[in-house]
Amino acid sequence: MSKNTDEMYAMRHSLAHIMATAVMKLWPKAKLGVGPVVENGFYYDIDIPETTISEDDFKQIEKEMRSVINQNQTFELSHKSIDEALKWAKSNKQPYKEELLNDLNREGTTKAKELEAAMMGLPSGIQGAAGSKVAIGDVSFYTNGDFTDLCRGPHVESTGKVGAFKLMRVAGAYWRGDEKNPQMQRLYGVAFKTKEELNKHLQMLEEAKKRDHRKIGKEMDLFVFSDLVGQGLPLWTPRGTVIRRALDDFVQELRSEYDYLPVDIPHITKKDLYETSGHWEKFGDELFSMTTREGHEFVMKPMNCPHHTQIYASQPHSYRELPIRFSNTTMVYRDEQSGELGGLSRVRSITQDDAHVFCRSDQIKEEALKIWDIIERFYGVFGMEVRAELSFMDPDEPEKYLGDIKLWKDAQKTLTELVTERVGKETTIGVGEAAFYGPKIDFQAKDAIGREHQVATIQLDFNQPERFDLFCINEKSEEERIVMIHAAIAGSFERFLSVYIEHTAGKFPIWLAPEQVRIITVNQEEPTLEMAAKIAEYAKKKGIRTYTDNDNESVGKKIRQAEVAKVPYSIVIGEKEISNGIVTPRVRKDISVIDTHPELHYEQFINTVVNEAKSRVIQSSL
Repeated sequence: MSKNTDEMYAMRHSLAHIMATAVMKLWPKAKLGVGPVVENGFYYDIDIPETTISEDDFKQIEKEMRSVINQNQTFELSHKSIDEALKWAKSNKQPYKEELLNDLNREGTTKAKELEAAMMGLPSGIQGAAGSKVAIGDVSFYTNGDFTDLCRGPHVESTGKVGAFKLMRVAGAYWRGDEKNPQMQRLYGVAFKTKEELNKHLQMLEEAKKRDHRKIGKEMDLFVFSDLVGQGLPLWTPRGTVIRRALDDFVQELRSEYDYLPVDIPHITKKDLYETSGHWEKFGDELFSMTTREGHEFVMKPMNCPHHTQIYASQPHSYRELPIRFSNTTMVYRDEQSGELGGLSRVRSITQDDAHVFCRSDQIKEEALKIWDIIERFYGVFGMEVRAELSFMDPDEPEKYLGDIKLWKDAQKTLTELVTERVGKETTIGVGEAAFYGPKIDFQAKDAIGREHQVATIQLDFNQPERFDLFCINEKSEEERIVMIHAAIAGSFERFLSVYIEHTAGKFPIWLAPEQVRIITVNQEEPTLEMAAKIAEYAKKKGIRTYTDNDNESVGKKIRQAEVAKVPYSIVIGEKEISNGIVTPRVRKDISVIDTHPELHYEQFINTVVNEAKSRVIQSSL
């Protein structure tokens, strides 16, 4: 972390304590859970038997928080043994703190990192700014005024140095994420160093509400959810399916330039496959499983890589054949918790534009750079810049990962050199963010309102080739272990579209728009309808997606409806257009650089749209 990041982290963590201070003053019987820092802010899980907090209470809580801030109370660090800490938790009637301390007391270091992550707000294994890790048996506390909390820090020097904040929402949250445990109230706030930064963030959130992909998806009839089908299982309408197919065609077009070979695989597999790959050991509880009538155990595939290994392993390969590149757009399924699901951002059925490269070690760099080229070209077409981050294993928690530590170090060194060469400088390293089978490069894309989203990935995998005994026959006629590279461009179509819908506010470029041209009739007379049908037929033959609005409404209302539907082009058909076939296109404002547009014969107009769609331009050429 940078000094600036450390300072902001400490401010937000301190505000979590200040919020807990205020809540305890207003509701003295409140039981405190955990209060970590999250992106742009903080939260605290609280159990208040006598009341349910609502947004109506925020003003009162914020008033108490400001009172604590104005008193400029010092944050004072102290330590207790676990026995002393347990006495403190019991005497203060804080059962959730007591539970965490009892876990630490019983299980020692196996629970130490969870205790740090939960109560101090630190990601597991990340060192805080407060100093060295507290030894087992010596637990740290912070006190401000009359409030004391089990905590490791970091904090600012005093409550008057926490910047600007605002409480945002309250939500239900099961204690420790387990639905068998009591449900607590999770109170969220945002915080920044200055009032100006806070106001800028709040304005961004207001804009984000307008762009919410769930709202726009419903308005544009792109996807739906059904209670009968189940939560987290989106159903795609004809209009939404157009977009999904166009995305997939684009990805495969880019990959075909690098000789990726299409493959296809079943959606279920024997449990044995994932036991061999290691996925069952790590994620067995998160998979959808089933038992056949004969008693065989199968699972819905949560990822595709083990299947692809079996296609590679089905026949011997010479080193001359490598690299071999498989591509496969298919669904995977994960048993996500209900509380974690949200729109297209987090679903149970995930469509991946997946690919795997089987290559030799000395081919890793070249192959990864080719994938990087595809990623930059793909996101460039959408007007989204991407930046690369490295995701490495946490050396303090080797049990979370598969494979030999030396292989991991070699893979991480390779990726570091690759990224440094590509971008000309070092980049952010996310310790503990690696996949369990190998390190990766994660790509972050910034949207139109300044938010960053993790999108594409390039992952190195030395472990599955070991587990599935994948090799090629080298120049010495010997078996040589190969390397596997995982590559996702859009990643998950569902998540990508949640990001892109909000990036564009539903105003898709011409090539991706589910409706590219709307034909509007001025009346329902036969010559008008015939001309509209003639243009629609011509557009259809050229592959342009059109809709004819010949409802018995005013032309003005029809034009407004086309604008609301975010159609890139619309043309009005009346007597003038019937007489000579000349149309005056109306162009959606965000893709037009001029206010007035030339008159064109309808065939010339349609052919212009065809060229724009094929070239995947963002701006209209009219």
